[in-house]
Amino acid sequence: MGQKIPKRIIKTESEWRETLNDEQYEVCRNQGTERPFSGEYTQCNEQGIYCCVCCGEPLFGSESKFDSGCGWPSFSTPMESDQVTERNDMSHSMIRKEVICSTCDAHLGHVFDDGPAPTKLRYCINSVALKLQEE
Repeated sequence: MGQKIPKRIIKTESEWRETLNDEQYEVCRNQGTERPFSGEYTQCNEQGIYCCVCCGEPLFGSESKFDSGCGWPSFSTPMESDQVTERNDMSHSMIRKEVICSTCDAHLGHVFDDGPAPTKLRYCINSVALKLQEE
């Protein structure tokens, strides 16, 4: 079998502005963040798949969501390891791992190594970067 070629979505900044609201644009395209405990999915317990708000790519399943108390939706693992990409983020005088959508490069949040077993990871993701497809 051949190697799977990753799907990529590339748009101009004006095209992103046409499809995203101001808060989505600020978070996803400018590496912003929503206020803690303000997001639609922070306390959400609905079953489904959390997709990228920019491109619709499925990113996290509700079975990996947990309440970390941090103020943002937290997940222990993405649905597939190649659906998100990590890169170093040294902004705000901190060293962190930024999480971005592998399909459209949307900023999603950050990943930390203080999550539950077995991964011990906490993907701390902005609600505004997600769209829940309920089951």
